[in-house]
Amino acid sequence: MSFMLPTLALIFLASLTAAEPPPQVATVNVRILSTMLADGQGFGEWGFAALVEADGHRILFDTGAHPDTVLRNLAALNLDISDIQEVILSHHHLDHTAGLVTLRQALAKRNPKALSVAYAGQGMFYPRPRANGAEGNEMVSAKAVYEAAGGRVVEVKEPRQLYPGIWLTGPVPRKHPERNWSGSGRMRLPDGKEVEDNLPEDQTLVIQTARGLVIVAGCSHAGIVNILDYSRTRIQPGAPIHAAIGGFHLFNAKEETLAWTAAKFKEFSLQNLLGAHCTGIESLYRLRELSGLTRKTAAVGALGGGFSLASGLNPGSMTR
Repeated sequence: MSFMLPTLALIFLASLTAAEPPPQVATVNVRILSTMLADGQGFGEWGFAALVEADGHRILFDTGAHPDTVLRNLAALNLDISDIQEVILSHHHLDHTAGLVTLRQALAKRNPKALSVAYAGQGMFYPRPRANGAEGNEMVSAKAVYEAAGGRVVEVKEPRQLYPGIWLTGPVPRKHPERNWSGSGRMRLPDGKEVEDNLPEDQTLVIQTARGLVIVAGCSHAGIVNILDYSRTRIQPGAPIHAAIGGFHLFNAKEETLAWTAAKFKEFSLQNLLGAHCTGIESLYRLRELSGLTRKTAAVGALGGGFSLASGLNPGSMTR
């Protein structure tokens, strides 16, 4: 017995120190397919979509504000995404979801599996009743059309790993008092209760790399600080944020909000910031100044621009 106890203790200690390191994605490329600035090619709109490529996995993140914008911009950028099976929907708003059915129907002619799986955060299809009683959530009917076209919707309730090192946050808890949504809309919960629509389904793509986490957000209605904090808590505790790309819904943020957000960026060791869509141009430049970033590491994203783990930001010639 005197021999066995120390041996078991050593085995236990070894198991603690031999924990597997988190998966690390070696290559990441993000290309913006829908945003306001067209940068001389394609079509700008108040919307968002991005092509994400990570270790050979290709994913479409959001689908733009008009049914055909992403299709037209793919042609302008000479890109083909008919081999992509998975599409991430950040939340139910039309400026991120309007292209879903059109893209599925068009691309399925080349590949029956194209965009055949859509990931939606829990709450995406909650009814949003308007004052006149009409349904205000277009995704309720779009879901039926998408499924009739051979698509399958996967509801995400908590952090979900799609591939090694590639995650969806699912709905993000509102730990910090960010109010990154507009209007006074209502939504109906499964129990029939009507409450303020705070976009509970808002979700983000998170990629683990050796340099830190790469975040791709649609509108950050959960709050970009909440998103970063949650990613560093649930997906990879304490990880630095290597890059945040997408819409952060700060276009009308007050100075104190931008200062607080920038301070959190510093706390989370944010290294690269590419703000598109609802981030706001002046807000992005103010965040750059307050965060201590530079023109090389913080910029407004334009159509066709993006981010590469190998070379950093490529925002587009208009905003470089």
